[in-house]
Amino acid sequence: MNPSWEKPLRQRLICPDGHSRLALLGIGNELYGDDATGVMIARRLQATAKRVDVLVLDAGNVPENCTGALRRFAPDTVLLVDAALMNAEPGAIRCLSWQEVVGLEASTHTFPLHMLAKYLSDELNCAVWLVLIQPAQCDFDTPLSASVDAAVDSLVQFLTSFVA
Repeated sequence: MNPSWEKPLRQRLICPDGHSRLALLGIGNELYGDDATGVMIARRLQATAKRVDVLVLDAGNVPENCTGALRRFAPDTVLLVDAALMNAEPGAIRCLSWQEVVGLEASTHTFPLHMLAKYLSDELNCAVWLVLIQPAQCDFDTPLSASVDAAVDSLVQFLTSFVA
């Protein structure tokens, strides 16, 4: 059986006419354990991304700095991938609309994800979705926890078919 996040994410990534430009921003800070989730996913997907209609960016902890690259790429769909406190089990994955994340605490960056997502949606006239992973720990100078590392592996495996 597929995890509960796969079906909603697949529905958001498959365009009915087959022509869609997808941008994925991996967000996080690799110095703080599980906060590196989005960055790790982006880096692994960059190694396999071959399609011209896909853009994968390692946005680090300042995703708003990627808005110029996104504007030039003109995506139909943007995925923001990050760690977020969702009151769930560590490693839990959720695919949410940006409107659903108002008030969620996201990792170490200071610009709220819902504000970035709203800006991208309005300025680029595109769909914006958030793929979030519940961290186990975000301590300084620690690796990904086992549960989050497994979630990263699952997401990379799933997303590879959309970017390769």
